[in-house]
Amino acid sequence: MMSDQLFSLGQIVATPGALKALKTSGETPMDFIKRHASGDWGVAHEDDKELNDDAIWDGTRILSVYVTKNDVTLYCITEADRSATTLLIDNEY
Repeated sequence: MMSDQLFSLGQIVATPGALKALKTSGETPMDFIKRHASGDWGVAHEDDKELNDDAIWDGTRILSVYVTKNDVTLYCITEADRSATTLLIDNEY
């Protein structure tokens, strides 16, 4: 577990589209996973940010939204049961 990690991530996976977008932008999956795990919800809607803050304690799904350096929207979702965290792009959501 990372030192500033607020919740369990489970198995970390990324879709082919997310991996391609990250390769193109020169960023890595962990750049976003670390932000997500530390409570930086990115550009998620304010309502989603509030739900995420509650989800740390009530065990519901956590959704972060980021934008890569080449303007691709990237979602990071941790399942409610904390079994998995998935990185995916908008058309895979």
